[in-house]
Amino acid sequence: MIRLAVPAMLLLSLGATSAETQTRAPDGATARVERTLAGLTSGAPQRCLRRDRVTELRTAAKVILYVGGRDRVWRNDVVGEGCDRGLRRGDIVVSQSLVGDSYCEGDLVHTRVRTGGSLTGSCSLGAFTPYTRNR
Repeated sequence: MIRLAVPAMLLLSLGATSAETQTRAPDGATARVERTLAGLTSGAPQRCLRRDRVTELRTAAKVILYVGGRDRVWRNDVVGEGCDRGLRRGDIVVSQSLVGDSYCEGDLVHTRVRTGGSLTGSCSLGAFTPYTRNR
């Protein structure tokens, strides 16, 4: 009887641990992205975004927000796992674009550490989803 009870207790404790990690609160960068998008309405995804419309970048795990003021934000869910850690940490984002004046879907993105500039990862841009404030 004890032989069956010990494995059952181990399985129950593992199940409780995995449920606990799934309900964990988001990290600071993810919470900041959620606060930025709160109250904004999403539109149809776009392939490209002109660079002169962007005033600030905000990053979180697998997400880059291109901010164009209080009422306009474009969300980009990057493709690939390569720059996930750098985006979460707030590393410098460097993009390589084929179109000179725009960020476009498929452009390469590299993350670099702020001190020293060493490469921390690479991925590519996805579609740009615009978020605007309803007036």
